[in-house]
Amino acid sequence: MSEPIRLAVDAMSGDFGPRIAIPAAIQFARTFPDVQLLLFGQRSAMAHECSAPIPVNIKFVETPDVVAMDADPRQALRQGDGSSMWQALQAVAQGDAHACVSAGNTGALMLVSRRVVGMIGGVEVPAICKAMPVRSGLTLMLDLGANIHCSSSQLLQFATMGSVLARASGVAEPQVALLNIGTEAGKGTTTIRDAATLLAQSDDFTYAGFVEADAIYSGAVQVIVCDGFSGNIALKASEGVARLIAGRIEESFKSGFGRLIAPLAWPLIRRWRAELNPDAYNGAILAGLAGTVIKSHGGASVAATVNALRLAYEQAEFDSIAKVAHVLGGAK
Repeated sequence: MSEPIRLAVDAMSGDFGPRIAIPAAIQFARTFPDVQLLLFGQRSAMAHECSAPIPVNIKFVETPDVVAMDADPRQALRQGDGSSMWQALQAVAQGDAHACVSAGNTGALMLVSRRVVGMIGGVEVPAICKAMPVRSGLTLMLDLGANIHCSSSQLLQFATMGSVLARASGVAEPQVALLNIGTEAGKGTTTIRDAATLLAQSDDFTYAGFVEADAIYSGAVQVIVCDGFSGNIALKASEGVARLIAGRIEESFKSGFGRLIAPLAWPLIRRWRAELNPDAYNGAILAGLAGTVIKSHGGASVAATVNALRLAYEQAEFDSIAKVAHVLGGAK
């Protein structure tokens, strides 16, 4: 991309709003001085968090309203055009920004994105897609919570989008699998079995069959497709287990024999903690939209928010929207 990449940041949303968004934006702006950041929010609230000098590649854009984390998504759709979320998405729709990052209400972000940014032609519904912490390589999983119920044709669309995004991340020949309760051909619901037939007939990727939840983190396939209900449960369960393991590891080195060997094991402990920390994988792509929108976790830390901004930058640089649109038939 020849022109400077511009990221629109919904600085007011999330559990902590500008208290996290502003220092994260400043840190990111210093690391990537060629990227321009547009921070949407209430100027006084954003300025309150600016204890350090503001990099020249950050610009504040005043917006009067905020979509609350507990807001009814339909109300945000009807009344939220003055919100930081809406205006940040509008910047993408109008071409003023290449991507938007928001830690706001997921339902509201999904509905407003569909209204303001629009959908890629050939895609019925957007899907939440993110990289999973795997043993080696890259594995993208979608949908992780946008759609409770999905048809077999929608699962095929998710598979196609996931394979394009995997290629954009450097995977030459993505292998795609369907999340199921077993690997045998007769397992699962009618929808999943019908989807398996469609995926096996696709020329856009290599279909690898069914995968069970305990194999998500093996890295054996590069894309795992599921409905949003199953995907969200798998994601939240994995985050909980990761925190449990990380906590147990630290506790084991705080007393007794563990305290004695802790100095020797500390480099390994630090690496494990980094690898198991969900913050390292913060940022999910709302795949299927006609513009790049990244959902950051509502309770994300500064470091996690920087990772979401980095993901937005990478997606804009890869021009992944154009690639997905090309495969699926063009943007609306």
